Parts: sequence; structure tokens; C-alpha cells
Amino acid sequence: MGDFVQVSVRILEKEYQVSCPIEERESLMNAADYLNSQMRKIRESGKVVGLERIAVMTALNLTAELLGSKSRDNLLDSSYGLRLKSMRERVESALQTGRQLEL
Repeated sequence: MGDFVQVSVRILEKEYQVSCPIEERESLMNAADYLNSQMRKIRESGKVVGLERIAVMTALNLTAELLGSKSRDNLLDSSYGLRLKSMRERVESALQTGRQLEL
């Protein structure tokens, strides 16, 4: 495991100190920037008041986004899986037919 570093991130004008592996620093900074922008959007909509409520609404939105992405990936995997199965069956059938002709 690599060395850890303290990273300072700013979310809705509040500073947070987070420890992470050095190699994950940039990823953490990108995640914090994205979280900050999503929380700002919710705060600026004026429909949600209070840091805790903004955080919960943001978490719900990001979770829905993540689950939607996983669902799409699963559908694609399923679709590709069915196509691969069909192709394998066709190849196996062709090989079987070829073996029968050789006999």
C-alpha cells in the first residue's frame, strides 16, 4: 500500500481534510469538485434549504445516477452475453456439421 496524504477539499464554502493514498489524490479532488457542483445546483434551485438536506438530496441524485448507469451496463452485458451465446452455438453447430461430413 502506498503512502497517504492529507487533502483539503472545499464543499459549499466549507473546508474538509481528507486522508487518501497519494495515487488517489487527483481522483479525490475530482470527486470533491463534482460533489460541490452538484450540491451547488441543488442549493441554487432554492427548493432545498439546509446543508444536511442539500447533502441528502445530492446523495440521492448521485445514487440514482450510479444505479441507472449500472442498470444500463447490465443491460448491455446481458445483450452482449446473449449475442455471444448465439454466436458460440452457431459455431459449435457448424463444427458439428463439419465433423458429420468427415465421417
